[in-house]
Amino acid sequence: MEDNEPLTPDEALELLIEGNRRFLEDVAYEPNMDRLRRLEIAAAQRPFAAYLSCSDSRVPPELLFERGLGELFIIRNAGNTLCQSALGSLEFAVTHLKVPLIVVMGHEGCGALRAAVSMARGDAQYSGNIAKVLQSLLPAVLETDPWADELPNAAAISNVRRVVRELQQESPPALLEPQRSGALKVVGAFYHLDSGKVDFLEPGQ
Repeated sequence: MEDNEPLTPDEALELLIEGNRRFLEDVAYEPNMDRLRRLEIAAAQRPFAAYLSCSDSRVPPELLFERGLGELFIIRNAGNTLCQSALGSLEFAVTHLKVPLIVVMGHEGCGALRAAVSMARGDAQYSGNIAKVLQSLLPAVLETDPWADELPNAAAISNVRRVVRELQQESPPALLEPQRSGALKVVGAFYHLDSGKVDFLEPGQ
């Protein structure tokens, strides 16, 4: 990717799709992290996508998409929730770094969603800051079919849809206006731990 060439949202998305395809080929990946690259990005960063992802140690976006230093602006928290800090970080990425793409990615076997499902069922109680995180995930759990196979995974996808919908419909003008003009796209994704594949979710999927 040429740092000086701005990408369209679709071009940015295609870079991620191609990167995950290479990741699935199990070929050793060696990103450019040499001194020249470090000097190149020391003065300013020019990521081509912003990523809201779970903090789970098994879900590192840079590796899943074979990207290197300075290419992805990543916000991570338990359950990839749209907290105030995450929203502000995404707004910064769009307004100051001019990223054309925001990806919201949940994943298979998410511990935060499993805990939220247990809380919704009354099987477990959590206190303090953990409970606050889980409470933000409860709407996604409650709108998911309670008889769904692998309910935590279904709730994780539901949570991605909710966050994407909020970013597309209820965000500040700084995020809504570039979406309306076509300069910014917000998409959802779901990562499968066993296969390594990332599915990008179509609207309504």
